[in-house]
Amino acid sequence: MNSDTYDLAIVGAGPAGMAAARTAAAQDLSIVLLDEQPAPGGQIYRSIRRPAPEDRRILGPDYYHGETLVRDLDHARIEYRSGTTVWALDDDHTLCASSPEGSTRIRAKRILLATGAQERPVPFPGWTLPGVMTCGAAQILLKSSGLVPSQPLVLAGSGPLLLLIAAQLHRAGVAIEAVLDTTPAGRYLDALPHLPGALRNLPLLWKGLGLLRELKQAGIKRFTQVSDLRALANKEGLLHQVQFHAKNATHRLPAQSLLVHQGVVPNVQLSRALGLEHRWHELQQCWHPVTNNWGETSREGVFISGDSAGIAGAKAAEQAGNLVALEVARQLNRLSTTQRDEQACPALKDLAKERAIRPFLDALYQPARSFLSPSDETLVCRCEEVSAGELRQMVDEGCRGPNQTKAFCRSGMGPCQGRLCGLTVSQVIAEHRRVPVEEVGYYQIRMPIKPLTLGELADLHE
Repeated sequence: MNSDTYDLAIVGAGPAGMAAARTAAAQDLSIVLLDEQPAPGGQIYRSIRRPAPEDRRILGPDYYHGETLVRDLDHARIEYRSGTTVWALDDDHTLCASSPEGSTRIRAKRILLATGAQERPVPFPGWTLPGVMTCGAAQILLKSSGLVPSQPLVLAGSGPLLLLIAAQLHRAGVAIEAVLDTTPAGRYLDALPHLPGALRNLPLLWKGLGLLRELKQAGIKRFTQVSDLRALANKEGLLHQVQFHAKNATHRLPAQSLLVHQGVVPNVQLSRALGLEHRWHELQQCWHPVTNNWGETSREGVFISGDSAGIAGAKAAEQAGNLVALEVARQLNRLSTTQRDEQACPALKDLAKERAIRPFLDALYQPARSFLSPSDETLVCRCEEVSAGELRQMVDEGCRGPNQTKAFCRSGMGPCQGRLCGLTVSQVIAEHRRVPVEEVGYYQIRMPIKPLTLGELADLHE
């Protein structure tokens, strides 16, 4: 295919991107699917073509649902490019991307950003110690390499993924010292008004209860309403113990590995760099791009679907990708409005079911304030080594928002370009100023959104 002939360019080969490519190909659109990873699947279906664990019971049936999506990428109308990083998008829908073969420009009539989610940063005292990692990172090791964290192992955090990775590691034969649930007291009451919607997706509720039952039957200790989480180092500077408060007492557990998790948030780096409209989601405590019912953003011809548009899970992402493909086909005159609507009915129905449970889960598992706006001693920007206390001092000196902190202390200007500190910086400033997060705002993200070499830039000129 000539790069000028692509009807649809998709960034991200997770469930939303793969589903959109499959549906668009069925409408005879030409598609280029770009993904950073060496194989399709995204985080949820990572390494699905050849997962490391041979026993399918370890990762569970939900994981293997991705096999069908990956198989469907083998289509003449889909050009799949692995190991390709998109780092810029121009107003004329020209993508700039780099791969081992070099850099290139790719043009398309319509763009779909399906970049998925990233784990929410979990700042607490000791979170930067060797031996502390996110649950998602441990899951990547398990799926891709069959590796497991060193033991003794402790898991701490809140949300369904915490329970899932604990169950998967247990099935893989890992001894778990304890699971520390940091869900604050009162969250169940907060979530109760949303229960009727959650009951529309009973299978998902039962899965969560089933994971709790599995961990209990395995004899894994589980502490609830955990607070004051700290990772303690030994003389060599490595993780040695996990300290926390629960049941009116302070506890310490031995640990060589601590897995932490406080939910996931949309990956908005590229959508922010494009200047698209974003809105603060109070329940999910994060920003998400504004889209219409078909995934189109505030910029005509640019679509976002899946968790990068708002956290709803893999099955919802798949259906959202289908809807984007149908709308693109309508805009490019492959389908009439009536045909689009008829074909969209099953996807809309399934999407509504998957989204119905989200307010309940979002209210129940909203992170504790100590993780959203940590104590003064806690490092917030790992790249530039800026603490929460330093940020508060900057506010006292006149700093009003995240972009000013770049001038004060370079926070957000390191290699991660604000991915790991952006939300926390905004929330620390907002809390100290006693104003809403919306008033404080977020970092101004600029292209390129990933670090580049001079060689990659020179390739474009050639």
